[in-house]
Amino acid sequence: MTLTIRAFRTSDAEAACAALRAGRPYLVTTPAAVAWQLATHPHLRMLLAVRDGAVAAVARYGPYPDSASPGYGFATLHVVPDRRRRGTGGALLDATERALAAEGVRHLHVRADHTAAAHAFATARGYRAGRIAHVSRCDLTGPLPPVPAAPPGIELRTAADFLDDPRPIHQVDVEGTRDEPGDLQLGDQGYESWLAEIWHRPDLDHRLTTVAVDAADGRPVAFAAAQTDGEGRYWSSFTTTRGAYRGRGIAKLAKADSLHRARAAGLGAAYTHNDAANAPMLAVNAWLGYRRCAAERTWTRDLTG
Repeated sequence: MTLTIRAFRTSDAEAACAALRAGRPYLVTTPAAVAWQLATHPHLRMLLAVRDGAVAAVARYGPYPDSASPGYGFATLHVVPDRRRRGTGGALLDATERALAAEGVRHLHVRADHTAAAHAFATARGYRAGRIAHVSRCDLTGPLPPVPAAPPGIELRTAADFLDDPRPIHQVDVEGTRDEPGDLQLGDQGYESWLAEIWHRPDLDHRLTTVAVDAADGRPVAFAAAQTDGEGRYWSSFTTTRGAYRGRGIAKLAKADSLHRARAAGLGAAYTHNDAANAPMLAVNAWLGYRRCAAERTWTRDLTG
């Protein structure tokens, strides 16, 4: 059986998306989103492992564009479940490491399923275990807790109300990203880059993304961003609040409102992803009815050797 490793082509979008989602019902993405990301994100690459004419594994990788320190890169490796244990994942990771090293990446962070098999695979290749993140599911066909009352001076809108000028939402995003738990210190993402890579995503649903604003001046202070796949599934891509407004339940309010909007729109399931150390958001998710359905782990390795 012949194994070929090659770069992604636009015509691969449907097959690559299917490989990404295989064995991961929580992964909310579409062929259009896969192709769009690779076309618009200058730091993102993709390699495919093709065996006997079918995509058997996919690797997404690149240098961290916003890392405060140079030489750091990322990769995610997805092997189709019934194509595992044939050397496909190892060959694809080798190719990914070589490609990143050629771009000057010296420290690699790989995100993988948190399973015994992935643990054995990573440790055998010299990777060190890092942070754990939980993936959780909320059944939107069942009851949801009511949307909490808004704190005094807070009003709810949607991202669709900011289509003419989303810069205030970018400012909330930047401030929230600074405080995200993680292994790296990231620099602030510039506005034009944010517009291209986040705001204009084809799967970002502006109508379901709830934005909390200060009623005094209409300035956004928090949001709960939603991505959808057109198949009844919702992904909570980022929920955050500006520092001066935290501790008032605004993130909980925004996320609850977004989920109620999603259910009213006919969506059936919502998924979210949180660092295991992010206790406040994990508590909000549990109150909303999210239940853990999977986990991921970050693995690190120096490529200098």
